[in-house]
Amino acid sequence: MNAPVTRRGVLLAAGAAALAAPAAATRADATTPGGSPAAPPGEIVPFQVHVPRGDIDDLHTRLASTRLPDQATSAGWIQGAPLARVRDLVDYWRRDYDWRRLEHRLNSLPQFRTTIDGLAFYFIHVRSPHPGALPIILTHGWPGSVLEFLDVIGPLTDPVAHGGNAADAFDVVIPALPGFGFSDKPTEPGWRLPRIAAAWNTLMGTRLGYSRYVAQGGDWGAGVTTWMGVQRPAGLAAIHLNLPVLFGPPPLDGPPTPAEQAALAQLTTFNTDGSAYALLQGTRPQTIGYGLADSPAGQAAWIYEKLGEWSDSDLDPDQLFGRDRILDNISLYWFTDTAASSARLYAESFTTDFRTLKVDVPVGVSVFPRETYRAPKIWAERTYSQLFYWNDQIPRGGHFAAFEQPSLFVTELRNCFRPLR
Repeated sequence: MNAPVTRRGVLLAAGAAALAAPAAATRADATTPGGSPAAPPGEIVPFQVHVPRGDIDDLHTRLASTRLPDQATSAGWIQGAPLARVRDLVDYWRRDYDWRRLEHRLNSLPQFRTTIDGLAFYFIHVRSPHPGALPIILTHGWPGSVLEFLDVIGPLTDPVAHGGNAADAFDVVIPALPGFGFSDKPTEPGWRLPRIAAAWNTLMGTRLGYSRYVAQGGDWGAGVTTWMGVQRPAGLAAIHLNLPVLFGPPPLDGPPTPAEQAALAQLTTFNTDGSAYALLQGTRPQTIGYGLADSPAGQAAWIYEKLGEWSDSDLDPDQLFGRDRILDNISLYWFTDTAASSARLYAESFTTDFRTLKVDVPVGVSVFPRETYRAPKIWAERTYSQLFYWNDQIPRGGHFAAFEQPSLFVTELRNCFRPLR
């Protein structure tokens, strides 16, 4: 095994012996500019992750020296995450949170990196024990990560062990977007949603050898998955979205329906009161990176606010997710130093590629009740020529569907893709 190398606090060791790698897997013989083991072109490199003790100590030192702002002049979350909530989260992060617990969990899974189109991507790949499992690629968004899907891997790959039927089994592939987590950071412009979608199709078809597969995503993952559908690679059988990218109605035959009026009102509210983060990340990702890369408390608050506002938590994300799961996600951003690189995806694609697109592969949609906005079915019917699944009667869940309600999310995927097996 090569000497391990670091990216800030993350030490990635290639050639993890405990993991069953695909036949093409090999150890890395070089390192990328980002400091992670390089995957030779066309090959797959297994690895595990370990954060050096010194970097955890550095985090604790920074947290102990945190200077928080004064109390907001308005009550609640109107001006952002409340001071008392963030103070408690930061204190817990310093005193009680255990990163090693997450490391152990990740390192029990088959994790890999592979270079596609000049960039090395991290992905989890768990094969089902059941013959004939349907391959699926799950794509996260911001401020999420691959960690959103950890609780759905078992039920999807081994439904029998979780009270389901073997006929609903999936092979699961979970990649990290460029500039997120353990994937490499682009060093030049150009990694827009269409390019990521093409990379995902290469990963599933060429690199992993799946001749037929499906794709799923929410948030940025919905944008990538939609573009996969637009590109229509030979192996892509269908896509599923828990945030259909339908921002504005197609041509209407008459006045908007009540559902359309509600969606338009939600979009208006988001654009006027909830989209400043996207404008900032889309125009000044480098500037915001200076603050978030240096201050773990700032990074925590930036993500914590969205977990509270966009989830079905009634502004109590600690109760819904638990502090450890919240800090797992925040710590992943911190230790990989990806505040700026993840924000750059907004500069690349938010105003150009994350938009309503005609899709002609089969499309399934699950609309969770507390999503940031609920697209009406009529928009989907006029945009997706093969809309074959729609459910807007899910009892719970918000923007982070798999992270919030893993059981309901699994049920949606099983129900959606069952007719295609």
